[in-house]
Amino acid sequence: MRLLRVGPVGAERPALLDDQDRLRDLSGITSDIDGAFLSSGGPERARAALAHGALPVLHPDGLRIGAPVARPGKVVCIGLNYRDHAEETGAAIPPRPVVFMKDPGTVVGPHDRVLIPRNSVKTDWEVELAVVIGRRARYLDSPAAALDTVAGYAVSNDVSEREFQLEYSGQWDLGKSCETFNPLGPWLVTPDQAGDPQQLGLRLSVNGVQRQDGNTKNMVFEVAHLIWYLSQYLVLEPGDVVNTGTPAGVALGLPGNPYLRSGDVVELSIDGLGTQRQTFEPA
Repeated sequence: MRLLRVGPVGAERPALLDDQDRLRDLSGITSDIDGAFLSSGGPERARAALAHGALPVLHPDGLRIGAPVARPGKVVCIGLNYRDHAEETGAAIPPRPVVFMKDPGTVVGPHDRVLIPRNSVKTDWEVELAVVIGRRARYLDSPAAALDTVAGYAVSNDVSEREFQLEYSGQWDLGKSCETFNPLGPWLVTPDQAGDPQQLGLRLSVNGVQRQDGNTKNMVFEVAHLIWYLSQYLVLEPGDVVNTGTPAGVALGLPGNPYLRSGDVVELSIDGLGTQRQTFEPA
């Protein structure tokens, strides 16, 4: 099932796409797609309502697509989780997951404009598989139990300002938490439809030039391990987002470091999870 939120910023309404790509209104089932909906059997109720023909069709014309989950309680990110990305940046393959946090306020819609921060000269892109938590994950016994806590998967652009990230502080937060720095969506795809999270192709282009072309099978730490590992140190709540790392091809690792400039257009996609497109503008 593909869940999404449509409408103006701050006034999105819950919806789903059916098997014929028709937009269906979920307002009669829930007021929003959030942690409460995901943890209380909301997706199952939506699926049952769809099967009984109880979801009205919405006309998509002119409707903005928002992030597929309401503002998460936290966004947890994993760095250097693809060997080729670590190599291109000159970093060692990490023996344990590299964990950092991103301001949840960075989450915006998949086609919303992204703002290049003031005084930025090194704004970069990162296509990533996002995992949305659907059930509380706390001290999980093993990675085998981890995927049962997942509500679904989405496309994420972990936009980064490399000077802020790597040169201004001993931690990465300054370069990761700038306004609009986490486009998410277009859909939250439930695990039954998304399939194996370790067999998904990821792609990203800038102004029509392909920059990233990877596959989640090349993660250093797989999704199940990441969720289990995080649960040993923090509690993942329903609606939380985990960005699982990016493959090679970011501006930081490319010849000439072609960082983003005003007017640049970034397009990214993951197999079965949809496509994003953003135009970058000055803040």
